[in-house]
Amino acid sequence: MKKSFFFFVSLVFCLMVHAQFPYGTTGLLHMPTADMQSDKTFMFGGGFLDKGATPEHWSYNTYNYYLNITIFPCLEIGYSCTLHKGVPGNYWPKSTWGKFTNQDRQFSARLRAVKEGQLGKYMPAIVLGCNDVLTLWSSENRGAFSLPDTASNGYWNRLYIAATEHFKLKGELGVHAAYVYNRRKDYPLNGLALGLNWKPWFHRNLNFMTEYDSRTVNCGLGYTFWKDHINLIGELNDFKYVSAGVMFKVHLK
Repeated sequence: MKKSFFFFVSLVFCLMVHAQFPYGTTGLLHMPTADMQSDKTFMFGGGFLDKGATPEHWSYNTYNYYLNITIFPCLEIGYSCTLHKGVPGNYWPKSTWGKFTNQDRQFSARLRAVKEGQLGKYMPAIVLGCNDVLTLWSSENRGAFSLPDTASNGYWNRLYIAATEHFKLKGELGVHAAYVYNRRKDYPLNGLALGLNWKPWFHRNLNFMTEYDSRTVNCGLGYTFWKDHINLIGELNDFKYVSAGVMFKVHLK
């Protein structure tokens, strides 16, 4: 009974609270899309991440924060940090156990190759992207190009190509597909990702989202206010783990 009640409360919470806050980039919840921000859009934010929504390296709930800028209409660059706690082991002094003492850093980049409708009426937008890009040339590999596995950093690493098409359906419906790839054994992403988001006609500030990110099925919702300057995001990852965040957006031009 208690588990059922908790699940119900969690689901309602997700539906009461559109940036991809676990990665600090534009997207759905965890899967990438080909949506882009307008030129010179600056975003910053952070959130609470349940351990079930993170790579296995995090055996505890944690927090993140990020900065992101769209330099041109076709290029987005982001920087994100996820907090580490000290855990028992040789690396962490006992005085740090259970305390946030460090952070995992990652850079991301997204490049739009094709704009929606550019090559035809029903041509979707196409975006190429990468997270944790600097780990591709890690010192452990002596500068050679190599995707990180469980023996190295790059916990959030992924490469992807994403496609997005929008339709008018009692508001705006976004249909998204992507191919996501990495070599992580602790956070495997290798396959097709599919997702939908819907902004209803009766309240365009709401953004309902559901997805399969090639690993888990997730649902959630974004809510924007103050002319899209503030975005609240909530998710139910794998229909079990509640995470939430807030993002601030500024148009610099």
